[in-house]
Amino acid sequence: MYDLDVKAEEHVGNEFVAKPILLFPNPQQLSMSIRASALIFADEKSQKLLSLIEIVAPSNATALIKGETGTGKELVARHLHALSSRRNGPFAAINCGAFSETLVESELFGYERGAFTGAVSAKTGWFETANGGTLFLDEIGDLPLSTQVKLLRVLQEREVVPIGSRKAIPIDVRLVAATNVNLTEAVKAGRFREDLYYRIKVVPIEILPLRERTGDILPLVDHFLDVYRNRLHTSKPELLPETIRVLQAYPWPGNIRELENVIHRALLVCDGKALRPFDLNLPAIQTAPNHVALNTFVQSNLLDSAISELIEQEPENLYDLFVRKVVEQTYEHCRQNQVQTARVLGVSRNVLRTLLKQFGLIQ
Repeated sequence: MYDLDVKAEEHVGNEFVAKPILLFPNPQQLSMSIRASALIFADEKSQKLLSLIEIVAPSNATALIKGETGTGKELVARHLHALSSRRNGPFAAINCGAFSETLVESELFGYERGAFTGAVSAKTGWFETANGGTLFLDEIGDLPLSTQVKLLRVLQEREVVPIGSRKAIPIDVRLVAATNVNLTEAVKAGRFREDLYYRIKVVPIEILPLRERTGDILPLVDHFLDVYRNRLHTSKPELLPETIRVLQAYPWPGNIRELENVIHRALLVCDGKALRPFDLNLPAIQTAPNHVALNTFVQSNLLDSAISELIEQEPENLYDLFVRKVVEQTYEHCRQNQVQTARVLGVSRNVLRTLLKQFGLIQ
């Protein structure tokens, strides 16, 4: 079910360096989406996370996974389950924020027939479903206080009472919870029970955002390129150096989920030979550390790098060569639309037509 790949490659300069990563390559086996099909431990910080997971996984201790949306919290929970003695038992996942306050208790604890209007038959709750295995409660901070009280009792007594029943059912479930909110602040604000908070954070696990583990970006890109080129029945495009620089400079506020969507879209619009920066269609947002607009940051770095490389080569007629490349690339990017090309270059259409004729791009 799980494949180890210790020969994954990370792009450093013009070379690829082997780094250990762990891949979950088969979304069907895991009953998960593509974005949850790759857990990458290439970055040094991610490798520390992997070491922690391997240490705590064999225990039955309750774990609390913290991380931004899209960082792969459910995947880490599944990995904890896969490395535990419960690996042959069920893994059940529920998003606590996906249900209303009136429904979440019946989903978690189940109910008996006739327990409420519409309960025409009994229903097993998720705790019973996960008996002998692991129950993953995502966004646990969204649980209403009334449900938090009952959840605490279930964890303490290791038994669940379905709604409408007076009979307690013993359960053997390891709980793994996850949140993208600060539960400490939620406790102070009275939105989350302090006793439940300490009960679920026996093993705290923090997943860093993608912008803080940039060594994982390119292995993830390579994985999603393989996944989507197979789905789209297309060739795998080359990652140009300038594209790599953009991918590594972008702060990825949506983390792995955003990266997957960007690569999917890029494969649809690229020429099939190479993946260029404009194929990524990344928005111009502010970077967190210094509040410099991302597009300005990336463009400045790419331009400086390109000019430096040209100067080092000392070609003849450097100025003419540079102008020609700028015009050609812009003309191609605008799909040979002269009005749009002139607008992007900031020149009049007459000036553009003169340059296009000079470079033999039009008659």
